[in-house]
Parts: sequence; structure tokens; C-alpha cells
Amino acid sequence: MQAADKPHNEAQRLAALYALNILDTPLEKSFDRITQLAREIFDVPIALVSLVDKDRQWFKSRQGLNACETSRSVSFCAHAVTQNAPLIVEDTQKDARFNANPLVNDGPFIRFYAGHPLRLEDDLPIGTLCIIDQQPRSFSAREQRILKGLAQQVEELLRQHTLKESLTSTARRFEALFTQSATGKVRIDRSGNIIAINPFALQLLGYTEAELIGKNVSILTPPNIAVRHNAFIARYLAGGEPTVIGRGREVDAQHKDGHCVPVHLAISAIPNDQGEVVEFLGTLTNLSDIHAANERIHKEQSLLKVLHQGITDYQALMSGERLWTFLMEALRELTDSDYALIGEVLPSTTTNTLKVHAITDLSWNDESRYLMERLRSGDMKLTNPNSLLGRVFAFGEVVMTGDVLTHPQRGGFPPGHPRIDNYLGVPIFNGEQLIGMYAIANSKQPLNQTLLDWLQPFTATCALLINLYRQMAEREQVMTELGAARDQAEKANKSKSEFLSSMSHELRTPLNAIIGFAQLLGKGRREPLSNKQQRQVNQIEKSGQHLLCLINEILDLARIEAGQMALSIEPLRLENVLDDACQTLEANMEAAGIELVRTPSSTPWHVAADYTRTKQVLLNLLSNAIKYNSPKGKIIICAEQQGSEIRINITDTGFGIAPERHHELFEPFNRLDAEYGAVEGTGIGLAITRQLIERMNGQIGVDSKPGQGATFWFTLPMADMEEVSNARHGSDSVSFDFDNQRVFNLLYIEDNPANQRLMEDIIEDIDELRLLIAPSAETGLEMMRHSVPDAILMDIHLPGMNGFQALDIIQKDAQLRGIYIIALSANAMERDIKHGLAAGFDAYLTKPLDIDRLTATLTKFINLAPRKSP
Repeated sequence: MQAADKPHNEAQRLAALYALNILDTPLEKSFDRITQLAREIFDVPIALVSLVDKDRQWFKSRQGLNACETSRSVSFCAHAVTQNAPLIVEDTQKDARFNANPLVNDGPFIRFYAGHPLRLEDDLPIGTLCIIDQQPRSFSAREQRILKGLAQQVEELLRQHTLKESLTSTARRFEALFTQSATGKVRIDRSGNIIAINPFALQLLGYTEAELIGKNVSILTPPNIAVRHNAFIARYLAGGEPTVIGRGREVDAQHKDGHCVPVHLAISAIPNDQGEVVEFLGTLTNLSDIHAANERIHKEQSLLKVLHQGITDYQALMSGERLWTFLMEALRELTDSDYALIGEVLPSTTTNTLKVHAITDLSWNDESRYLMERLRSGDMKLTNPNSLLGRVFAFGEVVMTGDVLTHPQRGGFPPGHPRIDNYLGVPIFNGEQLIGMYAIANSKQPLNQTLLDWLQPFTATCALLINLYRQMAEREQVMTELGAARDQAEKANKSKSEFLSSMSHELRTPLNAIIGFAQLLGKGRREPLSNKQQRQVNQIEKSGQHLLCLINEILDLARIEAGQMALSIEPLRLENVLDDACQTLEANMEAAGIELVRTPSSTPWHVAADYTRTKQVLLNLLSNAIKYNSPKGKIIICAEQQGSEIRINITDTGFGIAPERHHELFEPFNRLDAEYGAVEGTGIGLAITRQLIERMNGQIGVDSKPGQGATFWFTLPMADMEEVSNARHGSDSVSFDFDNQRVFNLLYIEDNPANQRLMEDIIEDIDELRLLIAPSAETGLEMMRHSVPDAILMDIHLPGMNGFQALDIIQKDAQLRGIYIIALSANAMERDIKHGLAAGFDAYLTKPLDIDRLTATLTKFINLAPRKSP
């Protein structure tokens, strides 16, 4: 079967198709009549109006066929669209393009096909009118002309459909513009009578629709205009100069209750097809709020002009410590005052005190100038609650007097003090909290409630700026504290990393011997174990590996949290990593009696991910599905594409999880009370899994209910197919085998006797290797200089000289620098491995030792020995 190619102008063709808005619309008799006529004219069982979509062909009309659409890949019509010409297939069995098509060999058993393209604008084919027979037949030129004529009729129906859609849309828009408009709309006839009015206008003017329809529009105008209203219309219709029609102006409308409503009125003349005016449309915009706002703006303009600068430029003013001086001087100008003050109220254990931020200079000698400087700098605060200032900052009172000299709280003025005639002190509140005050003296304006009300915006602005001032100060304090907390956290994180590294080394060292000797005992060929002993050794190794897994999980979580886990993101074939994970746990599933069901995928999906970490994710989820499954249960694995991602689902038939506890699953060390059961675990596997998936740009979640099992799912981004193609053409891997022509010398530098014995037992079974052991780096160096080995296996933590120091000496020694050196250490964190390889080790193995990996590494480097000296 040969699927049709996409036309070169596919994008424009699809745009033309979608512009019709006809796909997936109901069947229409007008189209069905043409297809029925085509069946009768050509005596065929099937006639279709087929529209070729992106991935399908959809039938606007289908005579003789039940299906409403088919895939584009099997479409005959797609070929006609591609070649933009009639397609005649007189016998599909003899046409190589179609003889394997499922529509030929299965229902509807197409043996004859004739289709004519349907074209609209720019000669773009969007589909066909086609006829289908289940018997081969010829198709004459006359029949082709008839089919073309019928196709042109379908094209005309498509154009009529487009026109109908456009008209319907226009009508809906007009209706919405009239009835749902946020302005008043009134339609009047040539005589000035109201023929329609929208809800907004009715609400604006207080009428019901029944009270206005048929009435003259003058009912909506003030009496002084109403008497002349009809004359305006008559003069316009007679050709006079319009005053409102076609121009618009501000007028007053008459509310039903008699008051005037300021509106902007625009009247449009509506002509018919002959250009004659048949009606008028009046648009009323409510200006009530605008008029009220203009009055307030005019009244407060001078005040707001000053406040605008204070608010918009407060950061610059604050940074230059000019904000308070700016506000104080503005206050003086606004109130025509000689003196002003603005300050912040600070609570104390006894009474409030005032910190002055700005004050007009009242000094008259050196001593008073010193006091003024102390006030401005904040070194001195005002505390007397019984003064004219104190009544404001201590008790929040407004103090207003036109005669300071007779006021009871005036206090005494020292000789030389400037004369003070009147005074106004205003508290600044934030809600109910007193936060500041300002004061003026010797104002040229009357001090009264009107002035106080007029200054209210200034008072509110001062409250805002004092709060901002405090927030900025608090922010600086918080930033200082955050910096200290960050330093402490970094120090703690470093200590944690050092502790984890030390713990890793201390735990892995004994585990190396435990797991290593268990593996040797289990694999021993010379002295095989009994079945009972084999089970016991297997249990030792299994327990050791379980302990190692717990250590690795804790270290993995620490690496992720510290941002130290490096990932190798590359194109992976999903099926491969699924196979690998399932094979790894195959024995566990068999032992638990769990049936694994793999849903095959029709597409070889590739994802962009780290192979090892993806396998770790699958092992974690599959292990949980095994542990928490029901007896003789199932595990179902399936994958599906979701946009640019692949979603992998792992479903078990266990007891399920309550939805309200789903969020706890991915919390570290939270096992949802499973710690009291028989299933072992740390409770951090899912936490690590989530972190790994998110690091690989995926998501993870769970769908589960009690008694219905659980589906854990995660997504990974699909790989770029160009990268996948490049990966397929990469170099082949290289395998290594020992050269049996000679015995190779391996020097093992290790101070731990148990590890020495373990290595002896491992190498004992490899006839091609001779093991030399040095308990320290110093001894090892002497042995190297006496007889250069083929390779060196060296611990990092050694008594005296450590492994890095010994490596440095070897690299600088011309006699020794050609030897391959393999590090073997219990320091297994990723940063340890990177540090070791960067220092110059040819490989870095970790404890507990993986014997197979050790063998592969030794095989690789021994076969490369001796290395040529540089």
C-alpha cells in the first residue's frame, strides 16, 4: 500500500479547509442530495463528499457508507488532493498503489474509484467528490465531465456554507454589541420614535422597555431641549448642517425621576441599500463618574501634584535621604506656613516618643543649632507628652490653635526663639496604630476642619511612606539575617557532606569484606558449598547488598539535595531499559508469585534521559509493586505518548492508597505506617525517584484508591530523532581478553588485612595474574622501583602517605609514570569519583567491591600493558 504524499502547499491547503468551519458538522440534505444523485447517475453503491484533514479524511456526506471518517494513510482521496487533479482507478487490484490497501481487501471492498478535487480559493484542493464501486469498471470522458459538474455544485454549497457562517456570525456580533454593550444604545425612526433600547440605557435612565418603545425620544431629554429635538432630526433629513448626528457631544439626559444625567451622546444615521436614512442609532456614555472625578481632581490638583512626586520618586528620595525634607517643604508650600515638622512615632515602655525626620530650622544661636542637628540626625527624640507636639505623638490628638501664646500646652519659649502664632499638629495612623505626625506653624491659611480634610491625602501618603520606610529597614535586617542563615546552612551542608562521605567510607569498608567473601564462597569452584551453606552464603550476600542499597539511597538523596548528582542525558530506547529493569527483578517476581504483564508498544519510543537513573527509577517502582502487591498479584507495565513526552505506567493489584495520603508518598522517610509491617525499607526510595524524574525534566504521580491497587506513573521527554539517529551510528564497544602468553603482575596497595585476603582469594582463580601486596604506599613505591608491575590497584586511605600522594609521586617518576593505576576506595560519593579521575587515576572502583566489574577493569588495563613511556 502506498500512502499519498503531502502536497507542497499543505499548510495553506489546511488553512483553507479550517477556514470553512465545516469539519465535524452535522449531515446536511443539500450535500446528501448531490451524493445521492451521483449514486443514481453512475449506478454505484457509494458516493462521498470527502474533506482531507491533517491525519484523516472526513465525510460531509456519505451515501452507502456508515463510517464518518477514515485514516488519511489509506485514503484514495488524499492522492487526488496531492496531485490536485481527478483520480480514476478502474481496477484497484491492478494498481500497485492500492492493491494492498485495507479498504480494498476488506470492507468496503473498493474495486473502482473516481474522485474529482474540490477547490475554493487559490485553486487549493480541500477534498473530493468521489464515487466507489465494488466491481472494476471503465470511466468515460463524458462521465468525468458529469462528475466534474457535480463537484462544482459541491464547491458552490461550500461557498454558501461559508457565507451563511459569516452572516450568522455578523448577526450575533451585532446583537451582542447592542444588548450587551457597556454604553446606552437607542434606535429611533425618522420621526424620532424609539424602536429599540438596550438594558444599559434603561438602567441608566430608570425606565422599563415597555415605558419607552413607541415614545418620542424627547422623553429622554431635559425640557429645554425636548421641544426642539424633533426639529434637529427634520433639519438633518432636509440636508441641514448636523449638530449632534455624526459628531457627538456632551449633553444632559433626563432620568425618569427628573434629575439630569451627564452623558456623551453620539448619533449615527443608518441608511438602507439605496443610501436613504431609515433610522438613527444613539449611543449614550455615562459621564457621571467622570464629572465627579473632575471636580475632585480640580480641588486636589495642587496637592496631588506634590504627592505624586513623593510617591513615584520615593525610592530615589529615600536612597538620598531627601524624602522627609521633600515632604516637609511640600507641606509648608501647600499650607503657606513658615515652619513644618514631620516625624515617626516610636512606642516605649512608658509613653510614645517622636523621632524627627525633618524640621524647619528654628535655631537662633549655636546651642539651638546643635539641638536642631541632633533632632535631624535622630540622636535626640522628643518625649514630653504635655507639649503641643506631645499631645499629638503621645495621644494621637489633633491639636489646632490660632493663638499659640494663649494655648495651655504651649510651654515657654526661650529668649530669641522665633515667634509662633498658629499651630496645627496632625497624627498619622496606620489603621488604629499611631505611627507618625506632622505639624505646621505660622500658616497664612485659616486653620480649620476644611484644611484638615483637604490635607487628608497628604496624611495618607505620609502613612504609606512611613510604612515603606519601616519595611525597607526591616528588609535590610531580614537580608542581613538571611545572609547569616545562608552562611550557617552552607556550613551545615558542608558538614553533612563530610559526614556522609565519612559514613560511606566507614560502612563500605567492612561491607567490602562481607559481600566479597560471600561472593567468593558462593562462586567457589574448588570447594563447592552444600545447598544449606549456599543458602546461608546467599543470605549473607543478600543482607549485605540490602544494607548497601540503604546506604546508597541515603547518599543518593544527599547528593540530589546538594545538587551534586550529575546526569548523562542522552537518547535511550525505552524498551531496552524496561527489559533491563524487568530482567533484574525477574527472580524477585517469581519468588513472590507475581505475574508481569507488558503491554507492547507499536512505536520504538526514544526518551532523553540518563540510562542508569532511569533504570533506578524503574527498579524502585517495580520493587514497590512487588513488595506491596497482593498474593499471586499482577504488575502491568505500559507506555503511551502524551504530546512531546512518554508516560510510563506501572500498575499493581495491591491494597491501594487513600487519595488524601498520596502527597505523603514522596516525602523522605515517610512509609505511610508500613514501618510497622513486615516489608523492609527506608521510606526514601520514592523521594529519590521523584527527584531523579524532575532532574530529567519529567513528572511523577500516583493514581490509587483503597482496594483498587495503585498506578505509579512518570513522564520523560521524547528524544530528538536526529540525536537518536546519530547514536545509532556510534562506534562499537570493545571487549578485552587476557593475553595468555605471559603472567601479568598486579600490585595491590591496601592496609586492611581482610581486604588483602579477599583480593588474594579473587586473584587466585585468575591464572594469568600474579598478585603482589603492599601494606602501605611507601612499601608499594619501593616494590615498584625494584620491579615495575603491569598495573596497580591502590586504596586511597592508607597509613602515612595516602593514595593521592602516592599517585603524584608515580606521575613524576619517569620510571613509573607509564603504569596503569586503579583506585579502590570506600569513598563512593560522586564528587570523590570525579576528584579521583581528575587527579589522574585511570579508573576508580568503589567498595564494597563488585567482582565482575573488578575483573572487567583489570582485563581492560592488563591487556593494554605495557604502556609506552612518554
